[in-house]
Amino acid sequence: MQLVAAVHKDLLLQWRGRAQAIAIFVFGATSLLLFSFAIGPNAEALRQHAAGFIWLALLLSSTLTLAESFQSEMEEHALEGLLLLPADARALYYGKALANWAQLTLLGVALVPLTVVLYDAPLPRAGGLLGIIMLGAAGLSGPGTLYAAMTSQTRAQQTLLPLLLFPLVVPVLLASVKATSLLILGDPMGQLRSWTILLVCFDAIHWSVCGLLFDRVVED
Repeated sequence: MQLVAAVHKDLLLQWRGRAQAIAIFVFGATSLLLFSFAIGPNAEALRQHAAGFIWLALLLSSTLTLAESFQSEMEEHALEGLLLLPADARALYYGKALANWAQLTLLGVALVPLTVVLYDAPLPRAGGLLGIIMLGAAGLSGPGTLYAAMTSQTRAQQTLLPLLLFPLVVPVLLASVKATSLLILGDPMGQLRSWTILLVCFDAIHWSVCGLLFDRVVED
């Protein structure tokens, strides 16, 4: 029940701040457009890089989403008030992480049509692509939520959060890019299953370890 209440609270806060979510989507779409300019009019090269650029746009956009996720809790010391409640700190973490995961998943899905248009990429199987986006978004939101909590009380949050997050999620990013590329360009060697399993393992490790560390982070 504590987890359900935490998820409901964070989803409600995100809905009330949907204007911010639209701005983050525009940022991600602009990033995709700029990346396409860097490649040029070569259609084959655009298709080859489509998977990498969609995940790079999602990674850059995730820093804005995660940085804003603790903004409401920091106003008037609301986070300290939540920690005083008879609730497990891990429930607060997983509630926030699940809400961030949902927002990043929606953002990733919204960026797919733009990628198809800008990069002349074939539309892969909807179910497979949705699954990879969900797993990749989980790999970003798990450690991202922990680091957002760590940096929420610092003035340089917008700078510290990417510096801490990007090195940790490199394996998740590589697995997500490779799996998405196999869906878009084809998988003659049958490698998609292996990359998907690897992505699931990264997600399990991140969510387990970050959940254990969250109470120490917020108490400090």
